Amino acid sequence: MTIGSQTSVLTDRDTRHPAAVAIARRAREHGNHPFGTLPARPDGRVLLEAENTVLAARDATGHAETNPVRAASAAFDAEFPRGCALYTCTEPCAMCVGAICWGNIGRVVYVLGEDQLSALTGANPENPTMEPPSRDVFAAGQRAPGVVGPIELAPARAAHHGFRRGRPA
Repeated sequence: MTIGSQTSVLTDRDTRHPAAVAIARRAREHGNHPFGTLPARPDGRVLLEAENTVLAARDATGHAETNPVRAASAAFDAEFPRGCALYTCTEPCAMCVGAICWGNIGRVVYVLGEDQLSALTGANPENPTMEPPSRDVFAAGQRAPGVVGPIELAPARAAHHGFRRGRPA
């Protein structure tokens, strides 16, 4: 299946998603919401590791997906991200989808679906999940990346289990 110009099929290079889950655990240890992202260059080399910074930075837009998009936008020309992949522990929310589209990211690979996250956290006011699947939000735009996910990975669920603001574990 193809969305936009990029493939939405899991590839050999997509083995980095467990690292995004480790970054999510680290975000939780830092007192933030447990979300992590790992953007990679077209050749597969990691650009940086990004965790959620909503609480630590007191920035409601400091999601694990928006933080590296900001960094990439400042560091690279607008065409470079089209060949990059964003590996994330959870499905991007609507705000992050917008950032990913505007940032020209070529592929998104996520582990835990938004519906799965919602089932884990319920009506937790610390994680106001949004109903529309990211594929639907991406499809409404003009720069839809390839999307792969959800990919079942038990540690992704564990990173969110029992999370409460300000209490890392």
